[in-house]
Amino acid sequence: MRRALGAALATIVACATPATTPSGSPAATGTSTAPPSAAAATATPTPSPTPSPRLGPAVVENVQLIASGLEVPWAVVQAPDGRLFVTERPGRVRIVRLGGGGLQAQPWANVPARANPDAERGLLGIALDPDFARNGFVYLYYSYAGSGGVTLNRLVRMRDNNGTGTDETILVDNIPGSANHDGGRIAFGPDGKLYVATGDGEQQNRAQDRGSLGGKILRLEKDGSVPADNPFAGSPVYSLGHRNGQGLAFHPDTRVLYQTEHGPSGFFPACCQDELNRIEAGANYGWPVVTGNPGDQRFRDPVLSSGPTDTWAPSGAAFATRPGPLRGSLLFANLRAQNLHRVVLTPDGRGVAFEERLLVNQYGRLRDVYEISTGEFLLLTSNRDGRGRPREDDDRVLLVTLR
Repeated sequence: MRRALGAALATIVACATPATTPSGSPAATGTSTAPPSAAAATATPTPSPTPSPRLGPAVVENVQLIASGLEVPWAVVQAPDGRLFVTERPGRVRIVRLGGGGLQAQPWANVPARANPDAERGLLGIALDPDFARNGFVYLYYSYAGSGGVTLNRLVRMRDNNGTGTDETILVDNIPGSANHDGGRIAFGPDGKLYVATGDGEQQNRAQDRGSLGGKILRLEKDGSVPADNPFAGSPVYSLGHRNGQGLAFHPDTRVLYQTEHGPSGFFPACCQDELNRIEAGANYGWPVVTGNPGDQRFRDPVLSSGPTDTWAPSGAAFATRPGPLRGSLLFANLRAQNLHRVVLTPDGRGVAFEERLLVNQYGRLRDVYEISTGEFLLLTSNRDGRGRPREDDDRVLLVTLR
């Protein structure tokens, strides 16, 4: 009993310094076990959903270095012309080209992001307009210094003008922020709406306050206005009770939104409980009232939790959407745990039928995972964020082939 408690007390979560010893082989497989309904576009299955993905290990067929020497990359997306847009936390949007092109020297854009080592703020999320090939719109989420030195976050839109970012337009401003817990992941849903994960800005009460933009998932029109069918009339809030969400991904068949979220930091028992959540319109995910799986009917329990003595510090997430045995698998990048987590959901999407950990302790802290048009996955390392142990060529963009 004393040994178990001692191990638990030594566990530090979320964005703590990574472990100095390997965590071993991938986790063993296993089975685990209202507010207004979601908008139809995020809940209606496609006519012919594919069978469940393979309930067994994935094979890491190849890992290729695409670009190196980046400074704390946070998010990556691929344009229709093949260019990769990568955000760096100090405020730069970089272009990376596949096929040997590598990292372009000149940034696509610079924004006045507030960033510093050992903190989480800065230039964070990026999303391309679904109609990017025609309008060239790029959406960014970044932290900045507000009046009196307070940290705030904003959502902006820029335009790709002959390979350069121009015409910055602020769509949503004054999102609460801090040195940590700024959220930052943004993604377009299959309904054409823009979803934004915000953090509580280190003030827990914001997550339960529907009048605050902190600790939420927001749902917006392309111009930043509030959709008429949002769960709370006139409000951008889509779900609440979040601590620090850093991953958003939509299931390729059901179109349901899933989110990764950092649990509380500290020592046992006030630690761990990182979450994978199935997001429903208007639902409350409990922070800071509850953590883990309390079974409290007021709140939604996570689909998967790291538990009271383990931590992932999860960040970017992506579904495998291309035909094949892995289609429908959910992947998310882990910082503290230094691995790529793969999850196969139960048929109802509310539980986990299989999970495994890939690339354990091989590339350090992983910040984002993104599926490209070939069905391969891009991974971003985050070893120069003040909490990792960078190698000479960090940070990197890696291309991972899974089968």
